[in-house]
Formats: sequence, C-alpha cells, structure tokens
Amino acid sequence: MNTIVGTYECKVDAKGRLLMPAPLKKQLATSLQNGFVLKRSVFQTCLELYPMEEWDLMMQKINKLNRFVKKNNDFIRRFTAGVKIVEIDALGRLLVPKDLMAFSGISKDVVFSSAVNIVEIWDKELYEKSISGEDMDFADLAEEVMGNINDDDNGIS
Repeated sequence: MNTIVGTYECKVDAKGRLLMPAPLKKQLATSLQNGFVLKRSVFQTCLELYPMEEWDLMMQKINKLNRFVKKNNDFIRRFTAGVKIVEIDALGRLLVPKDLMAFSGISKDVVFSSAVNIVEIWDKELYEKSISGEDMDFADLAEEVMGNINDDDNGIS
C-alpha cells in the first residue's frame, strides 16, 4: 500500500482537465504507467482516484461478496456506478468525464486531498464546507474512531 500525503489546489479547464500538482504526481510516479480508476465517493460529493494497484486490491475484497445476496449485489452496483479508467497525459493532466464532473459539482477550483492510499478530488467550495466542522465535533469523532487503538508497547497511540 502506497501512502499519499498532502492537499493541493488546481483549476479545471473548459474540457474538464485537471493539471495534477507536481508533488502529487511525484508521489504517484510508480502508478502513472498502470493508470487509475476514477469513481464517485460513497459518502461525500467528491471523486476518488485509485491507483490501479489499489483498485485491484479493492476489487479482490469485493469479489469475495456473494452476488446471490441481494444486498451485496446492490452494493456492488452502487459502488461501481460511474467508474472510469483514466490516465495522466504527457502534460500531467487528468481528464474528468462529464458525468463525474456533474456528480462532484466541480466547476472551477479543485482540491486534491490525500486519503491514505487514494486521492479525493473535490470542488474547492464543497471541500472547504466538508472540513469546516460545522456538522460535527472533530475531537469527538477522533476519540470515537481512534481512541481505543493502541498498537505500540510504549502506551502512545
């Protein structure tokens, strides 16, 4: 698993192309030749960019689901809705298909935000709203999600 770090801003051109920021492109250099999968996020109004290696790992998990269970089949359909294979062109641009542009609300200013092993692609205004904290107390969320994890022998999380 490759850990991606950082938040980067750019603009989208009239054709729906995003110029990948150089520090992000450098982190993804080993993935450039294999391509990427671009999809709708499950929980947010943004897009998720999976390096192909990460997408293959996700598909291995999903392929273990029993497709004769309706709930599993419905999940697979929704999870893979709008999925596109994309590449970064020679100039470092990523073309976002129109249906995914519409889903994500991307209009002009864009934020690439690392999410461990994938990259979220947001309309800047929607991104700022999502991290503003108006709808949740981040300290409470952090305690609930990470508060019981203590993998180190030194007592430090």
